[in-house]
Amino acid sequence: MASHVASYEQAVEYLYGRINYERVRSDDLSARDFKLDRMALLLDLLGNPHMRIPAVHIAGTKGKGSTAAMIAAVLTAAGHRTGLFTSPHLFAFEERMTVDGTLPTHDEIVALVNRVAEAAERLDALPGETAPTYFELTTAMAWLHFELAGCAIVALEVGLGGRLDATNLCRPEVTIVTNVSRDHTVLLGGTVERIAREKAAIAKPGVPMLTAAAEPALRVVMEACAAVGAPLWRLGREIRLIESPADAEPPGEISAAKPNAAAGWEENRFAVETPARRRLDLTVPLAGIHQRQNAALAVAAIDLLIARGWNVPEAAIRDGLRRTRWPLRIERIAERPSVVVDAAHNWAAAGALVETLCDLDRGRRRILIFAATRDKDYPGLLRRLLPRFDAIILTQYQSNPRGVPVARLRRVLETISNRPAHATADPAGAWKLARRLAADDDMICATGSFFLAAEIREIALDAPRAGDGETKPAASPREAAGRSG
Repeated sequence: MASHVASYEQAVEYLYGRINYERVRSDDLSARDFKLDRMALLLDLLGNPHMRIPAVHIAGTKGKGSTAAMIAAVLTAAGHRTGLFTSPHLFAFEERMTVDGTLPTHDEIVALVNRVAEAAERLDALPGETAPTYFELTTAMAWLHFELAGCAIVALEVGLGGRLDATNLCRPEVTIVTNVSRDHTVLLGGTVERIAREKAAIAKPGVPMLTAAAEPALRVVMEACAAVGAPLWRLGREIRLIESPADAEPPGEISAAKPNAAAGWEENRFAVETPARRRLDLTVPLAGIHQRQNAALAVAAIDLLIARGWNVPEAAIRDGLRRTRWPLRIERIAERPSVVVDAAHNWAAAGALVETLCDLDRGRRRILIFAATRDKDYPGLLRRLLPRFDAIILTQYQSNPRGVPVARLRRVLETISNRPAHATADPAGAWKLARRLAADDDMICATGSFFLAAEIREIALDAPRAGDGETKPAASPREAAGRSG
């Protein structure tokens, strides 16, 4: 019986045997594949744990995972037992559901799978399309784990979209739409406005929302909040990101995010003002202007939680932000040569990457390792990335069947550029080639897909070049997966 798995390996195998939309091309799907009523039935069979733990619910095209990790780190630093639910995972399945930065044990995963599998079998036996999916079972497991662990609150990242996402059954204290750009267009819609409508549907009556969305998505978010009576704080309006104390203007004026001379790979300094208060000289160890924007949203979310009765001392805000860890987000893992891995897979994220590289690593020769997913706009990604790189290596990741074949990438590249490119069958070959091409003062950057960045990260940290004494030590899966605290 599937509901009586005996080992961790069997538990993960059972989950992977369910319908897994993370491994299916999105153009093979439609909104009919996502049903909140099915998730509601599953949670009801499990006793509705999602209704007993409040959440900070976070959607967005990019930055939602980083924002969730920052919020969780701050709440943990404040002494609140905090769950963090994210996807996908980097090394191990259980990374998706951490408590105060700690992963569930293998025995806990086995027990959780047995509980949800029993409920799933009852749904499987019902007529109609009621079989719960991999992500739905994972979300249900997370809620059970957070309840059993005694969590006071959960930082909850949306999986896809928002309106029909399994996480949209929750009891939020605050909701966030980090930003909106074109991604998952087959499922969410072909325009920014339609995508924004899906994401803004996490708004709940009377629950405050934060957003970094720009027009035209901002107008949609404002309409969604007005429709349910949700107060809204907007980055650049109610939330002001200030790059340094000297840049502080009178309240009400907009301070645009600018390159920060004090920012670096390990220390990204900023100041932020919300309707609650102004905070100067904050630090987050995640590179890029976009991470300062995510951090501003995280700080604003904490201010709203404080207003709703949560005790979060100022020291916890600073300490939590400073301790946040979030791999694969413009993450530098070695210095000579500089090696950066990034999960950028859409136009906006690729733009944030090249902007950050130009800001922090000026003058270096750059080598690009690129792979992509079939349902993404990889021609657009290449157009965004190519002008910023001196050498190009095309490859195909191995951990997911949705990867674009190298031959197809080469054909696409030839239609948009006359630049020569290397090609390798897999990331291991791409890494070896990049190391042969790179001098100590050069940069290697692997991007285009979460899966590529994860594979290159593991390869690079497991097999540094002989004599490279400045490669950072590899974090274990459990250390890296905690990502906060």
